[in-house]
Amino acid sequence: MNEAPLHIVLTFADWLGLFGHYLLLSLLSIGGAISTSTEMHRYLVVEHHWLTQAQFNNSMAIAQAAPGPNVLFVALMGWNVGLNAGSYAAALAGVAVTMLGILIPSTTLTYFAARWGHQNRDLVGVRAFKQGMAPVVVGLMVSVGLILAAAGGDAASDWPLWVISLVAGLLIWRTRIHLLWLLAAGAVIGWFLPL
Repeated sequence: MNEAPLHIVLTFADWLGLFGHYLLLSLLSIGGAISTSTEMHRYLVVEHHWLTQAQFNNSMAIAQAAPGPNVLFVALMGWNVGLNAGSYAAALAGVAVTMLGILIPSTTLTYFAARWGHQNRDLVGVRAFKQGMAPVVVGLMVSVGLILAAAGGDAASDWPLWVISLVAGLLIWRTRIHLLWLLAAGAVIGWFLPL
């Protein structure tokens, strides 16, 4: 599915709105910035049409495949928004706006919360909070997977991929098989049985 490149015009208010949106997403990014990518998709692709679906998916895929922190997809989304606005200067501004927006609040909050949590690690409330956040993070990650999978194609024809994903998820959950072995198995399956 080839999509025509976008040509958008961003005002100062648009840039400010983008920065503010990423500031808010930063505070919701429990489990990392990727857990808020469904909201990024809604904001950038569906609501404002600043990115195409292909640009969104490619930003996610390239950043996840590249070495380094997984938050790099945010920079790529900002870069693509800026390129769609028409220049490399705007692309650099997009990187700065999105990365600063996603990093400043969560980094600051994490720093102070981690210090407080470490000092009070024996409190029942602190232990309960840590245990209670695990299902929230899992739910956010499942929603990200569903958004990316739905954008990729037809679920009926992609049933083998769903089965492989389900089996891998169950193996990760119920066994002690290292994740790298499952990644290697997926690479072998993909090599010999292109789905």
